[in-house]
Amino acid sequence: MPVIPVWYVPAGRERKSSVPRNPDFPLPYTVIVPARNEADTLFPILHELTALADEILVIDGHSSDGTAEVAQSLNIRVLRDNGRGKGAAVRQGILEARNELLVFMDADGSHDPNDIPTLISPLQSGNFDHVSGSRMMGGSDELHSTCRQAIRLICTQIVTLIINYTLGVRLTDCENGFRAIRRSVALDLGLTENIHTIEQEMIIKSLRCGYRVGEVPTHEYPRANGESTLLLTKVWHRFVITLFYYLFFWNPKRRSPTTV
Repeated sequence: MPVIPVWYVPAGRERKSSVPRNPDFPLPYTVIVPARNEADTLFPILHELTALADEILVIDGHSSDGTAEVAQSLNIRVLRDNGRGKGAAVRQGILEARNELLVFMDADGSHDPNDIPTLISPLQSGNFDHVSGSRMMGGSDELHSTCRQAIRLICTQIVTLIINYTLGVRLTDCENGFRAIRRSVALDLGLTENIHTIEQEMIIKSLRCGYRVGEVPTHEYPRANGESTLLLTKVWHRFVITLFYYLFFWNPKRRSPTTV
């Protein structure tokens, strides 16, 4: 039986209004949803997305619970990933997407699809090349209530502070998987990370290449089903290595910001 995220209308929560697509910049966009064993939460997410997105790609991580079948029942395109992790799935989605504007969101119910118009609007208007949803600006139900969540919050803020002071920016959240980017920019970055480190890689490379990076408030809701599959005790060293490599040792050629 599907598990209903708290933001979904049938759960009894009144749907908040969202920013409509700017009629002066009606650019189509693709939503990429990496998913592994998320069949219980996927239907409400995809049901909302069908009314918002021009294209939806579900990147299935070799699920054993019928995740792919849920997406296919809604006539949504499903691609099977290479089994290397979320970052690899994100990179596969970038290659397969048909539109220039891309949105990435999780399949666990923590991201509300109706925040997408707010997230994508700065790209459609031509003001930014890469926009991240900020949980620090929009709030989170997943960063405060347990020791594990508190550690995740502290680590997220440490990474963000290091990026801010190294690159001279003032971002608030560099680790959120809810983000939008131009496909041409994402391809130009030469992304290589296979796991959740793809988020900080994308931010650092965008900034160091000279692309315009911004944030908008988005709220992170509780996971509708189970616990996060990210175990920091197993991958923390990868976050540290990639953070310092892309900040201090990776040597990109600076690009000019794109225009619509």
